[in-house]
Amino acid sequence: MNAVASSHVAKPIIALAIGDPAGVGPELAAKLLADPDVRAAAFLVVVGDRRVLARGAADSGVALDIAVCGPDEAIVPGVRPVLIDLGHLDPATITRGLAAAAGGRFALANFSACLKLAAAGKAQAVCFTPFNKAAMRLAHPSYDDEVGYTYEVLGIDCPAKEFNILEGLWNARVTSHVPLSQVAGLITTEGVLTNIRLTHQTLREAGFAAPRIAVAGLNPHAGDGGNFGHEDDAIIRPAVEQAGQEGIDAQGPFSSDTVFVRATKGAFDAVLTMYHDQGQIAMKLIGFDSGVTLLGGFPFPICTPSHGSAYDIAGKGIANLGASKAAVLLAAKMARRTMDRAAT
Repeated sequence: MNAVASSHVAKPIIALAIGDPAGVGPELAAKLLADPDVRAAAFLVVVGDRRVLARGAADSGVALDIAVCGPDEAIVPGVRPVLIDLGHLDPATITRGLAAAAGGRFALANFSACLKLAAAGKAQAVCFTPFNKAAMRLAHPSYDDEVGYTYEVLGIDCPAKEFNILEGLWNARVTSHVPLSQVAGLITTEGVLTNIRLTHQTLREAGFAAPRIAVAGLNPHAGDGGNFGHEDDAIIRPAVEQAGQEGIDAQGPFSSDTVFVRATKGAFDAVLTMYHDQGQIAMKLIGFDSGVTLLGGFPFPICTPSHGSAYDIAGKGIANLGASKAAVLLAAKMARRTMDRAAT
């Protein structure tokens, strides 16, 4: 693909993949293209099928003002956003609200194309509207999550993890999409330390001068001095202490049933949890419709709304833009900082 010609522009170029076509992804993409704040912050290059995007625009009542090109045409960023039309899905073949292999292939093709644009230096960040993991696995059985797929497409090996962000509070985690029965065996001092370092680095890239990181314990009451398990004192605490010796403001381990209370009151910028739901439940209770997921650690920011494909409201035009807009604006902010550093 030779999609975006090299050109110095004041705004970062964000490659936006249209997500699952059976969900709210197409209408959210259309709303993003029409949003004045998004257009002021970044130049969007949307990847998908013009027919799918047109249906999303019709569903959401948005009049699109975009340029359209094929996958092999070079594009010089201008005033209007651009759609790279892969021409690979007729929306009439997709049933709204139903996970299907065709929808998974569509989303994966769009995401892969966006990652390759950014890897080639033709975009400074990647965003995507919600995927549906069931559809992705129907299309690509080895698909686990977006981090693993990004590794696969880019062919690189670097520490990378999902971060969830809401109202200035970040949540990172040591383990992610693994069975709960396996979590304790996957917690190591080096693994915790690696993720503290990654959290510190990613927050710095997002503009935090001196990130304050709370580290959650694994066991109830962070082990209660060994009464409820030894992992907190024997594995997690040494990682926190080593991070402190490296100049990172990390504290803990704290009991996970109270650490988010302190964080929401401003004591910390981020909470590093040991497993997926330990942080996800807290974050989604704080605010479901405006959370952002960032894939941190890759050479460029990759952002998406934290909510799913919302099959129950697909096609109704009522999908809340808040999280998708926040995702694009965060990606633009991080990309802008990278561009400014490169220019100095």
